[in-house]
Amino acid sequence: MWYKSCIAFFCYKGETVIKELQTNEQIRDREVRLIGADGSQLGVVPVIRAQKMADDEGLDLVKISPTAVPPVCKILDYNKYKYEQSKREKEMKRNQKITEIKEIWLSMTIDENDINIKAKAAAKFLAEGNKVKVSLRMRGRQMAYAGDAVEVVKKFYTRLEDTAKVDKQPVAEGRNITMMLSPIANK
Repeated sequence: MWYKSCIAFFCYKGETVIKELQTNEQIRDREVRLIGADGSQLGVVPVIRAQKMADDEGLDLVKISPTAVPPVCKILDYNKYKYEQSKREKEMKRNQKITEIKEIWLSMTIDENDINIKAKAAAKFLAEGNKVKVSLRMRGRQMAYAGDAVEVVKKFYTRLEDTAKVDKQPVAEGRNITMMLSPIANK
């Protein structure tokens, strides 16, 4: 049944499936290139001899490079290896910073106080390390005054010049004018 072997390579409904390495009796190759527990190269040996060497040391024989010719196997404690691998992955996820894009909507007839309030909200988003998308939608006859709409977006940016830099200049896309801001990196 081919579909059972595919489970190791694909995700189902957002769940990640970790591909397991072949260990001990699962290794069906005739000969393997063997690496000792201390990292020394032991050369190309029959898999039976490699398994016996691993058993003598009380460790596992693990195929670490199945595509090589001959496949590369290493003598190690497989449970300890899996634990350290999962620990490394958790550490990488913890250090990974996910930036979100927050959106601020403006209108052409926005008042000065409203611009100040929205600028404070945008400054808070930028302080958290998120990007900010500034959008302005023109309605009806406002389409004839697209230049004024761009000026409103630029006026909004002047309130944030010390905390943000422009990634994407204000651009009219149909009825919307959008601008992308990102936080200034602290040096």
